[in-house]
Amino acid sequence: MSPRVSIITPSYNQGRFIERTIESVLSQNMPDMEYLIFDGASSDNTLDILKKYDDRLHWVSEKDGGQTQAVNKGISQATGDIIGWLNSDDIYYPNAVSTICDVFTKNPDFDVVYGNAYHVDGNNKIIEKYYTENWNLDRLKEVCYICQPAVFFRRSVIEKYGLLDESLHYCMDYEYWLRIAVCGAKFFYLPNILAGSRLYAETKTMSNRVAVHKEINDMLKKTLSSVPDRWLSNYAHVKIEKKGISRKHRSYFIAILVWMMLCAALKWNRKINKSLLVMCLSWLKK
Repeated sequence: MSPRVSIITPSYNQGRFIERTIESVLSQNMPDMEYLIFDGASSDNTLDILKKYDDRLHWVSEKDGGQTQAVNKGISQATGDIIGWLNSDDIYYPNAVSTICDVFTKNPDFDVVYGNAYHVDGNNKIIEKYYTENWNLDRLKEVCYICQPAVFFRRSVIEKYGLLDESLHYCMDYEYWLRIAVCGAKFFYLPNILAGSRLYAETKTMSNRVAVHKEINDMLKKTLSSVPDRWLSNYAHVKIEKKGISRKHRSYFIAILVWMMLCAALKWNRKINKSLLVMCLSWLKK
């Protein structure tokens, strides 16, 4: 017998996209699938759209503490054996849920299954394939290669490791994968395209890139005790980008980049690792 699945969608003023999200879930045609939408009191046309689906899903619209809290509300009320979290501007591709259920049924030891995804634009047109890798915890510490809408996990994961960290606004998913993996959760990579992750200028992560990377580094310091070199470099790059420093003036660009990376290392790690110093010196010599 196929496991019962619960899909959670946090929502706020996404009337432009949410109907496509809903249709992508309901078209999975999974028997006994539970779909829960937690909306943060949207002021656009979201509620009109939700009302159209009253008989096919459960929704609540009330002020909340943001996306992470909305997801946690949904997870806490979900009754499924398998849980998926799909944001209100993302989509599932056909048969994604049944494919995942088959993997979980045949592999009772798997706690989390993640698949491939596309970045899609506002019209569902594919922009590029989301960068994904085979499971490796050490690599996950350096690169967030797991696409959140293409992830499904067992209810037992929540029971064992708890809910998302509501103090996080941008990297709550990345923190959760790291936290549960470090504690022993078993991940499995399924190389099937499962979801479309919406990418456009107004998305929370695209419009606040410095804040995103600062939160990631704060989280990594708390979770791993130190911030890997790659994330220090990422932070320095987005800082430079915000300042409008052009790569055309290469020597100046590299000098500022190196300075920002070293400052970031001192800020989060209180020291400069040899590996980071070697990286910086190699850039300065080019």
